Amino acid sequence: MAIKVGDIIPDGTLQYVPYDPSEALNACPRPLEYKIHEKLKGKKAIIFAIPGPFTPTCSEQHVPGFISAADALRAKGVSDIICLSVVDGFVMNAFGKVSGSKDKIIMAGDGSATFTSALGLTQDLTKNGMGIRAKRFAIILDDLVVKYVGVEQGRTLEASGADVVLAKL
Repeated sequence: MAIKVGDIIPDGTLQYVPYDPSEALNACPRPLEYKIHEKLKGKKAIIFAIPGPFTPTCSEQHVPGFISAADALRAKGVSDIICLSVVDGFVMNAFGKVSGSKDKIIMAGDGSATFTSALGLTQDLTKNGMGIRAKRFAIILDDLVVKYVGVEQGRTLEASGADVVLAKL
């Protein structure tokens, strides 16, 4: 069953590499743990998921939309904007560098889909050679309570795009 408005977000641990402007583009630092309840307790946050870094909709629309909207989201009280994908933290770090997310978005991997599965928001893309991945979604949290869940049915951004999330705050 998928997460819904009013639920407490499940606890989970993602992998991420904090933004470091002095880090070389080809550097490969070890990801750190991003513990959902520990990091987001008492905060307003956005978690949005992409099925695959370096894929067209994710690279060309979804992530750039949140990068562009980051200041407006922060102006509405959002402290953490997390881009989640069912890949490892190394891949998300590389994707963050290429996408130019810098310190605007936390690029986090859920390598085994443990957290995404707890949300009930996985999809099987095995026929596309991608295995189990996250559905494209966005969640607004306030002190760990889900205030909005938008899950896409296709390659659109009608439920999970930055402009939609901004309008829901």
